[in-house]
Amino acid sequence: MKKVWITTTLFFVIIFIAWFLVIQLGQKHISPNKIQNKIASPIQPSSTHKQYWSMNGENIMLLGGSIEDNLFQYKNFEEQLILLKSVGGNYVRNTMSSRDEGDVWAFAKNEDGRFNLNKWNDEYWRRFDGFLKACSDREIIVQIELWATFDFYRANWEVNPFNPKNNVNYNVERVHLPIEVNSHPIMTENNFFWSVPSQESNLKLLEHQQKYIDKLLSYSLKYPNILYCMDNETSVTSEWGKFWSLYIKKVAKEHGKQILTTEMWDPHSLDHAAHRETFDHPEIYDFVDISQNNHNVGDTHWNNGLKQINRLKANNMLRPVTNVKIYGNDGGRHKTTQNAIESFVRNVLFGAASARFHRPTSGQGLNEKAQHLIKSMRSYVDKSDFFNGIPSNFLLSNRTENEAFCRAIEGREYAIYFPDGGEVDLKTNIENGEISIEWLNILSSEWSETMQLTINNSKVTIRTPEKGNWFAYLKLN
Repeated sequence: MKKVWITTTLFFVIIFIAWFLVIQLGQKHISPNKIQNKIASPIQPSSTHKQYWSMNGENIMLLGGSIEDNLFQYKNFEEQLILLKSVGGNYVRNTMSSRDEGDVWAFAKNEDGRFNLNKWNDEYWRRFDGFLKACSDREIIVQIELWATFDFYRANWEVNPFNPKNNVNYNVERVHLPIEVNSHPIMTENNFFWSVPSQESNLKLLEHQQKYIDKLLSYSLKYPNILYCMDNETSVTSEWGKFWSLYIKKVAKEHGKQILTTEMWDPHSLDHAAHRETFDHPEIYDFVDISQNNHNVGDTHWNNGLKQINRLKANNMLRPVTNVKIYGNDGGRHKTTQNAIESFVRNVLFGAASARFHRPTSGQGLNEKAQHLIKSMRSYVDKSDFFNGIPSNFLLSNRTENEAFCRAIEGREYAIYFPDGGEVDLKTNIENGEISIEWLNILSSEWSETMQLTINNSKVTIRTPEKGNWFAYLKLN
């Protein structure tokens, strides 16, 4: 009997050892590229710094860029995510658009070539889910735009499944939608965006819009790294965005989730009354997108962005202020490459919660310049006490327009951006002494060695090494 017991014991010991070795060997040979999801708590406004985001209990600055705005439709989206992550990026835009070559629509087609709005195109949703998972695995924040405005106008409307001539579910008489819309979206001549109960109450159309949004949420609610924007550069009434913001929040709540929403308006001036529909309604929108401010330049860009943040503070409605698209690309339709560079850095310094380059040719996307800008700003954020800094141009003297921009914690540290070289005086709170300075060439992401400057009569002169985009980081000794 003893012999049987020993044999049995040895058998189980050998099995255990074999199992342990297999586990260890398996762990050893797991691909180093395999990514484990590290998001323990979802993205949310910071509890300590309301105008910024936090995730996993830490404040985060969102920096990004990508070659496409509807990145889930881009064949090599994973390469873009890997590249973005490698330079310190953590933020992408994803319009639910299908208007580019190679894109697919959300709905299946019947044999006659028309869409059936009650049947799904599995490829569309496979792409969407795969993209969201890849972003979540890498802790990259996705800002989804539910309604890709430009898909519903001009040539894009001609092939859109919601156009009555393109589906088997309704006709013009039933939903009162136009077959042709030849105008720009700012003319708001497609009443697709007027279906909600507080407007035309076009319930047949709304039924299919709702099904689409419900399907989208069935995927996106699984992930903790999602922000939601209702539209792209909308000009329709606020009732449309309000309806969808409150609707998706209710659906999320029914699934035990809390989600965060905003709206993006078309006017370039943030003082336009339309923007107040977002700024002044925290009960509807949890954050504010100010991307259209990036059409502005220089001090106007800085002052307009900062003005809105200060207004939100004064009205006790402060929350994250985001830039999901920064314009500018030489030869493109909107501004220059230099404008994109400047806007990106100014957004970081004046207190925006995110900065992301728009796709080419309207923006830099994730080209070499964009990569260096993201890497440079990430290195500054990481080495500084960033979230406690404030915009501090008032500390600069002998400054000309658009010469320099400052963010500081007075008495401790200072960051100064020069778009094209220059020389300014910085006021400090000590009479005489020394202050350390490091120069960052933001277009090469290279820091200089630390040097010392002399403070005289509470001022120190800051002079760039040469012309061009320079960034100074100073700390009092």
